[in-house]
Amino acid sequence: MLKKVLSTVSTILFLTFHLLSQDFYSRLEQPLPQGIANNAVSGGMLNGIPHVFSFTGIDSRKNYTGIGLKAFRYNTQTQIWDTIPDLPDTRGKIAAGASTIDSIIYIIGGYHVDRRGNEVSSNKVHRYNINTNSYLTNGADIPVPIDDHVQAVWRDSLIFVVTGWSNSGNVPNVQIYNPANNIWTSGTPTPNTNNFKSFGASGAIKGNSIYYFGGASGASGFDCQNRLRVGEIDPLNPTSISWSDSVLNPNLYCYRAACVSTPAGINWLGGSSITYNYNGIAYNGSGGVSTTNQNIYYNPQDSTISKKYIYGDSLPMDIRGIADFGNTKYIVGGMTNPQQVTNKVWKLDFELVGINENKSDLNFSIFPNPSIDYVTILNSTKDNYIISIYSISGKLIKSLNTSAHKILLNVQELHKGIYLFKISSKNKIITKKITIL
Repeated sequence: MLKKVLSTVSTILFLTFHLLSQDFYSRLEQPLPQGIANNAVSGGMLNGIPHVFSFTGIDSRKNYTGIGLKAFRYNTQTQIWDTIPDLPDTRGKIAAGASTIDSIIYIIGGYHVDRRGNEVSSNKVHRYNINTNSYLTNGADIPVPIDDHVQAVWRDSLIFVVTGWSNSGNVPNVQIYNPANNIWTSGTPTPNTNNFKSFGASGAIKGNSIYYFGGASGASGFDCQNRLRVGEIDPLNPTSISWSDSVLNPNLYCYRAACVSTPAGINWLGGSSITYNYNGIAYNGSGGVSTTNQNIYYNPQDSTISKKYIYGDSLPMDIRGIADFGNTKYIVGGMTNPQQVTNKVWKLDFELVGINENKSDLNFSIFPNPSIDYVTILNSTKDNYIISIYSISGKLIKSLNTSAHKILLNVQELHKGIYLFKISSKNKIITKKITIL
């Protein structure tokens, strides 16, 4: 009977390995010089080294006096943050977006808050030169001032600014910036309904498709949205866009999350499921908002949206961008529970392929599975590697850095259940579910 049960468990694990291809593994990097949230974040290359950039945002005061123009730069190789020149604006702002094309970062929109609480949307395009660590003159003004918008780059040439809030309400505008010519053009607007108009949504462009999800409705109460909107761009005339929307999973919502495109689909990371003002207090009067630590994955192959794991450190809310370097991403600042503006920095590794437990050329073997007392790991290479054990909920249990050919891990201290064993070497990441009996 036991043998039959174990066989069933193995079959289930084998059949589900494909579902983990969109999981992310997060760990903390060197913190920012100060806590900051609602900051515009992007990445770029400097002297061949990936760098992470953060512009503007709100500090721990969480009121208008804490909204500033500070900017920071992180060298991912030396793991050192340094302060770069402030954003050249007249007063601090939040809810801007940042996009990198070649060696220039374009910091677009955002809003200012005065002492009376009045909010004014920005029409500015700031242009930061990564190579010279200086700002160019501002780009052409945004035709419709905008903040908390969706911002994404198409074909490394055009920046799409979709919906968002403009002074007094959500707008359906699609504004397209051409950095080469420093001009704005209008794209086909989204339908002028609360299903499409949004602030605090986030999105990405994959191929010729714009995907954006979540955000806040402009209707009374600013309810959180659970709609996926898709815009199909005509590659011969990128101002022409065909829009559609759907609710693929009524239980998934997100607000001010990071969004990234991967070869397998689109992911929304972190954020919250309740909308809130810049102080972290819910619009619906329920009080302080909590983070969700979500990894929401949209698979364009079968048009499904589902919740995947984030293994390691929990992600924040109040995110306005992510530095994307292929399989590695960085989230900078934001709010952790309970509505604490943080200086934490998360490095996220994305597992590009499915977890094929039977592939013979992976150079590592992990057995037995299931296990009662010990798990053996064999390494046929001479590379250093890291063994990390996670609970099924994503909590890091233990980690070991070694180059040994054979490791015997005592798992008797672990509670019965399923654990994720992750092996990270120089050239690959291997993940396997192990059942502890």
